This record gives sequence, C-alpha cells and structure tokens, in this order.
Amino acid sequence: MKHTSIAIQTRAVSFALFTVLFCASAAIAQDFDIVIRDGRIVDGSGNPWYEADVGIRGDRIAQIGDLSEAKAEHTIDARGLVVAPGFIDPHTHALNGIFGVPTAESSLLQGVTTLTEGNDGSSPFPIAAHYAEVEAKRLSPNWAVFVGQGTIRQRVIGSEDRDATSAEIEQMKAMVAEAMEDGALGISTGLFYVPGSFTPTDEVVELSKVAASYGGIYISHMREEANQLLDSVNETIAIGEKAGIPVQITHHKVIGVQNWGAARESLSLVDAARARGIDVTIDQYPYTASQTSINALIPQWAQEGGRAAMLARIASAETRGAVKAAIVDKILFDRGGGDAKNVSISRSPNDRSIEGKNLAEITRERGFEPTPENAAETAMDIVGIGQVSAVYHAIGPQDVDLIMQHPAAAIGSDGPVGVFGEGAPHPRQYGTFARVLGHYVRERNLISLENAVRKMTSLTAQRLSIRDRGLLVEGYYADIAVFNPDTITDKATFDQPHQYAEGVDTVLVNGIVVVADGQHTGARPGRVLRGPGHAP
Repeated sequence: MKHTSIAIQTRAVSFALFTVLFCASAAIAQDFDIVIRDGRIVDGSGNPWYEADVGIRGDRIAQIGDLSEAKAEHTIDARGLVVAPGFIDPHTHALNGIFGVPTAESSLLQGVTTLTEGNDGSSPFPIAAHYAEVEAKRLSPNWAVFVGQGTIRQRVIGSEDRDATSAEIEQMKAMVAEAMEDGALGISTGLFYVPGSFTPTDEVVELSKVAASYGGIYISHMREEANQLLDSVNETIAIGEKAGIPVQITHHKVIGVQNWGAARESLSLVDAARARGIDVTIDQYPYTASQTSINALIPQWAQEGGRAAMLARIASAETRGAVKAAIVDKILFDRGGGDAKNVSISRSPNDRSIEGKNLAEITRERGFEPTPENAAETAMDIVGIGQVSAVYHAIGPQDVDLIMQHPAAAIGSDGPVGVFGEGAPHPRQYGTFARVLGHYVRERNLISLENAVRKMTSLTAQRLSIRDRGLLVEGYYADIAVFNPDTITDKATFDQPHQYAEGVDTVLVNGIVVVADGQHTGARPGRVLRGPGHAP
C-alpha cells in the first residue's frame, strides 16, 4: 500500500508539473515575435493617430493595443515615433536597378515596402517568367507589376504608326488575359511614348476590357501633359467609362509654363467623372521636374519604325528641319519650360561627360549660344549617343500643391531603384515619400500627417487590389514603417541626388526587420504580390 501511495503521489506531482508546463507554454504561445511599443499609430485609414503597441507574430500583425505585459523575442521602442503601414509605390521603374541592388535601399530607407513595375506601357512579358526570376533573386521589398500595352503592341505590330487588324487585336487581348492570369495588377499605357502613341483610343479600350474582366485597373501615362492636357484627361476618363475599368491618371502634372494652373481644370474633370460614377483616381510625385528619355524632345512621327529610322530622319536633309522645329517647340512650350537650361542630362552611359549638364551648358561647350535653335541641334546630336535620359524642369509648383490636396491623389515616385553614385538622376528615387512627410506635411502643413500616410498606403492598396496590406489592422501583413515625424526629410537634391532619406527608424517587410536604427539590415523577405486575376 505504501508503494502504491507513493506511485499515486508521484503521478499527481507529475500531472501538476505537466499542467504548469502546459499553461506556461500556452502563455508563451500568446506572446509575440516582435512588439513595437508606445508608438503613435497612424493606421493608413486617414483616421486620427492614437497611442498603442503593435504585436507581430510571424508575418502578420497579431494584436494592436496595450501590450505592456506581453513578452516578445524582440522589442522596438517607438516612443516619440510614428508607426504606419509600409508605403506602397504605385508607379516605379524599379526594374532599372532592382536586380543589381535587390536590397533597394533608396526605397526602404524612405519606408517603402512594396514596389510596382510595368508602368507607362512598358513591362516584362511574360509575367509568369518575370515573377519566377524575381522570386529566385529574393528582394527586400514586395514586388508587383502591370502588363504594358506598349510592350504588347510592340511584340505584335512593332513601332509602326497604323491601326491593328482584327486578328492582331485578338492576339493582343489574349496576351493581356495571359498576363492577368499570371498575376498582373492591371494594364498600363504610355500613350506619350512610341508605340503607345500610335494606338487609337478604341484599341486601348478593347485591351482594357480584358483587364477589367479579371478585376484589374487601367493606369496611364496620358498622351499629353502640356498643351493637350485636358484632352488627354478626357480620353483617359473615356477609356475607363467604355471599358468598365477603374482608372488611375499616373504622375499627374502640368507641363509648360503657359499651362501652369491647369490642374484646377483637370481635377474638375476628375471630380465630374467621379460624380457620374466613373472610378478615376490620380497619383503624383512631389517635384517640379520630370525625368524620361531625351527622345521626349523628338516628335513621335520621327520615331516611327525604331531607332535606326529615327536617326535616319534626323540625318536626312529633307526631314531634319522638321525634327528641329518640333524640338524648338518642345523647348519653348513643353518639357523645356521655355529655356534649354531646364533640360539636364541625368544618365548617359555611352558618354558620361555630359551627365549633370544641361542643354544650354552643353551647347556653349560646343561653341554656340544656347538659343532654342542651337540647343535643338545639340539635342539631336545627344539622341545619337543612345540611352540618354534627362530631367525636365517644367512643372507648375501650384499645380503640384493642388493635386496633392485632392482626396483621390496617391503618392508615387516614378523612379528606378537608386544605384548609388550612378549618373545624375532625379532625386525622386531617393526622396519622394520622405519629401511629402517632411516638406509638405511638417514644414508647409499642406496636408495632414494622417492624410499623407493614407495617400501612401491604403489608397494605393485599395486601388491596386493589394490584399491585407496598406493598413495597420490585426490580421494584415506586417509591412510597417516607423519614422520620426520631426526629422524625416529628403536629402536628395537635383545637384546632389545620391543621398538617402533620413528619419525612418525601422521598417518591416512581412514581419522581418529590414531597416533598424536607420540602417538596412540586409534582409530580403519581399514577396511577389499577384493581382486579382491570378489563376494558381
């Protein structure tokens, strides 16, 4: 009996110990991998900030509230800092740079956690193969793409200025369907660029209907952002209405001094369209200069048939004068902003000596006065160098303000991934999001902090059907930016563009710390985010 009693007691003690250990394990299971403590929560909805802790388990936000008693493997002190959803960039050209710099410091150090590619009508294709390449590379930010209408037209028709045949339209529609099933967010156009510029509106509508059937969006660099700005806005709205697809006017701006102030009219067109049930929104970058190829100065008719045909027209005595006249017009009334000094060479890998110089300076170096006519001659010679891009200072500052204040306007960079020290690029690739928070929110009080964060997060997530991101909500993915609202600033300038933004303390992507104490950790937890039409 004594031995039996001891055995019973032993089993009782063992059961009690098991119970204690089980309860302890259960308690541990309720704790978190990471807790961000005492932050000012700006949740991305536009609602007023509040103070709370954020508990993260795995790749998700597990709890938001008072977690002062919770245990965590890692704690981030966010006292005095803003805790926001990671910023989503709806318009980048990050394919330029991302495979060489998969850590994407220029974006992550601004708090950007998701990049989108395939804008302005130019994209990788096929999308499935591109996504496989991205997943094999492993990136720090998340990644998603649009399918480019210009890319598809180039593959089917080339750079000819003609309407597509019925058979060609069917072929292009099938390619859009393939891209949407592979996970494209929607379809993009660059109707300013060849071959998109040769595309009639009805053709764009037919392709957009396919993207719409998969739940995608239509995002467009319109035909014109200068003298024909309002016509282009009307065309973009009409495409959305006829195709039954949500529309985003991307990098909305007003180019050419004589057009400054037209944003008031363009935004009125957007408001009127929305009032009659057309789903149209905007994105913008917060600068008064654009950046694109030097070919933006060349008339589109002269670019038909490809580069060799364009160079032949420039060299021909019969057509050179007409090309020159068109360039002069663009210097005076379009991207030149009225003066050749407003066109600055940002990248020229075949002749680095002209990088950072403007057309007026280069013209003087050639021994000529920098008149628009002489600068046009310089521009034609630069086109012959190949792969030259330029920054164009010709955007109205008051228009930038008006567009930013519009409730349907999101924030996007329109920039590549910064390859530190390469060329003289537009500072937007290093500073867009920090500039909005520092210059436009803190210094000028043009928009509120909560509204700015909404424009960088939930507005874009909703527009692009990016699920479970863009808000600080329990159950959403832990893409998070922690920054100091008193110090966040863009350091990059047009004269010294290669400077990272400051003031972002911590960034998480899918629950992994990618930026800590303002420094990139080297982590590469980004994922491909496939669009609503993806067929697994």
